[in-house]
Amino acid sequence: MMELCDVINQCGERLFSEKEKPDDPRMVISFGELFAIYTAISDKVVGILLRARKYKFVDFEGECLFQRRDDHVPIILLRPIKEIRQILNDRINEAMKAIKESEAGENFS
Repeated sequence: MMELCDVINQCGERLFSEKEKPDDPRMVISFGELFAIYTAISDKVVGILLRARKYKFVDFEGECLFQRRDDHVPIILLRPIKEIRQILNDRINEAMKAIKESEAGENFS
């Protein structure tokens, strides 16, 4: 998910100009452009988009997106990339901590 959000942040455009809404960090990219770029990284673009939407990192219209048919659909990055990185890094650290605690508990058995 992090890579997908990074691609949107790097290759997308601001949803609103600095003059229109200076405090709005949202970025936007069309599904077609995102698909063309991201398939160099992974062929799971739609699945990762759905997961990112579940975590409220991105938003788009429709239940599922299809190449060609939905190329025009805007994909909106809802949070600043720095915030997304922090959220995902926190989740990784929590998982690592839980694993270490589980292993420590097994060693005392």
